[in-house]
Amino acid sequence: MIERYALPEMRELWSLQHKYDTWLRVELAVVAAQAEVGRIPAADAEAIARHARFELARALEIEQTTRHDMLGFVGAVLENLGPEGRFFHFGITSYDVEDPALSLQLCRALDLILAELDALIEAVRERAREHKYTVMIGRTHGIHAEPITLGFKLAVWLAEFLRNRERVVRARENIAWGKISGAVGTHANIPPAVEALVCAKLGLQPAPASTQILQRDRHAEVLFTLALLSASIEKYATEIRNLQRTEIRELEEGFAKGQRGSSAMPHKRNPSVCEQLSGLARVVRGNVIPALENVVTWHERDLANSSVERVIIPDSTTLVHYQLRTFSRIVREMTVYPENMAANLEQMHGLVFSQQVMLALAQKGVSREEAYQLSQQLAMQGWEGKDFRQATRQNEAVRRYLSVEEIERCFDVQYHLQHLEHTFQALGI
Repeated sequence: MIERYALPEMRELWSLQHKYDTWLRVELAVVAAQAEVGRIPAADAEAIARHARFELARALEIEQTTRHDMLGFVGAVLENLGPEGRFFHFGITSYDVEDPALSLQLCRALDLILAELDALIEAVRERAREHKYTVMIGRTHGIHAEPITLGFKLAVWLAEFLRNRERVVRARENIAWGKISGAVGTHANIPPAVEALVCAKLGLQPAPASTQILQRDRHAEVLFTLALLSASIEKYATEIRNLQRTEIRELEEGFAKGQRGSSAMPHKRNPSVCEQLSGLARVVRGNVIPALENVVTWHERDLANSSVERVIIPDSTTLVHYQLRTFSRIVREMTVYPENMAANLEQMHGLVFSQQVMLALAQKGVSREEAYQLSQQLAMQGWEGKDFRQATRQNEAVRRYLSVEEIERCFDVQYHLQHLEHTFQALGI
């Protein structure tokens, strides 16, 4: 796991101690369920519940001999049990314990991620509301297009993060499953009734069919969902990075007192945290491929997925958890420069209103092709430095169809904001 980015809650969740504690939770649920269906004596089950415990160091010591982590764990527990220990890990295989435990860990990890995602959603919603009417230029292909507002831009962010939330909820639902079905999944030594009871005790659903393991399409879905969420964070971190460029400077990461941007250049204020988030998204995205490859197993079980999951699952959940909390802070603290937005909007001297001129001409009876050609001809002069608004007012062909007042209306920025409320209402902003 990438410790640098592990926030305390997630670090504890993926600790070896917590993993083994969760194994014990599953084992005790199996013992209790077996007693309930009469497969083992109730007195022995009660004794196991009272005395079952382990020391992590001892489990790891036994593992050095067995070369099997589950047997190291079981051995450490059995040392604290008496004769009743014969019913501990009775009739089940390692992944009857490990897979339900992993599902529990993943459910908890996704709960932590959902909490941070909700905080980010609220931060974006608040900034969108704050800048609902902060006018700026919209860009397509990196080139000035038509006016928008910063609030509208943030509304688009909000809609995407809301979709991500729906995906995370679905992924959690599809990983909240368990299996207690034995060595090849046939329930030969552990009846389905026990599986149903254990899963109910753990808050999981029993898989309708399993082999020795839960099928890894479930886990791949989680990793893919996390990669999509991470990609969205990267997308909007990249947007901030671009808008912080010196020649644009419409947004800027918060820059704290005493912060340094460069070891060599004292003037630097870099979007370094957004760059970090963009880089980490590459790691999360890269984990999708091994997750997909884990879907393939030899027959009813092989061990190829296990080692991979011990890396990609803690890493991806840890990184996305960190990305969400960090990007929430960026959104809350980012500096907005409305005056630069206004200056950039006027940079092309009205050129960005060319479509309104074309449409106004078409409404007066000019063919679309002729209206386009005339507007483009004037716009090309704008690219050469001539004021587009002035050129439009002075053009005889335009004046044959449009009055001065009608031309001026073409350059009214409020025209572009007339349906802003529709978007904000749709998102509950």
